[in-house]
Amino acid sequence: MSETPQIPTLQTQRLILRAFRAQDFPAFEEMCADEELMRYVGGRMDRVDAWRRMAAYAGQWALRGYGSFALEETASGTFVGYCGIYDPAGWPEREIHWGLRRRYLGQGFITEAARQVRDYAYVTLGFETITSCIVMENTPSIAVAKRLGAVLDRTVDFRGRPMGVYRHLSPQALRTGGRA
Repeated sequence: MSETPQIPTLQTQRLILRAFRAQDFPAFEEMCADEELMRYVGGRMDRVDAWRRMAAYAGQWALRGYGSFALEETASGTFVGYCGIYDPAGWPEREIHWGLRRRYLGQGFITEAARQVRDYAYVTLGFETITSCIVMENTPSIAVAKRLGAVLDRTVDFRGRPMGVYRHLSPQALRTGGRA
């Protein structure tokens, strides 16, 4: 039997990307209860479903060897959201996914975290490609993907809605300044 992988801690200028902790749950639950924040990722959740989602994000590390990080603001030590590699059964492709508590929106935290996760996927895990799968109505997330250099690769059906599969720049393209 293989051991559960150690979840790394990564850092950006303003964030610590770390393993989820039980004490993150009240803030995570608050996010999941917010209809506006959750409208593109399955809708508002009650306490039980929020716990299941957080546990699934944390548990993917044991099943895949990579997963989602809790985002902690360095200055305050506050849980602000999540970002990581999402790869559940039946998903179009491995993706960088993210979510942020309402009061932290619009401050560049997700772009900062997603850039770090992309670098981790390429440099540490050796991925050659990664995507972000975004419901086409979710223009703020599409803007983040585009800021990171991702382009629309294709669309797929997600629960009756079109979802864009945005392909991030490859490791080679990043090394050559965005040129393939």
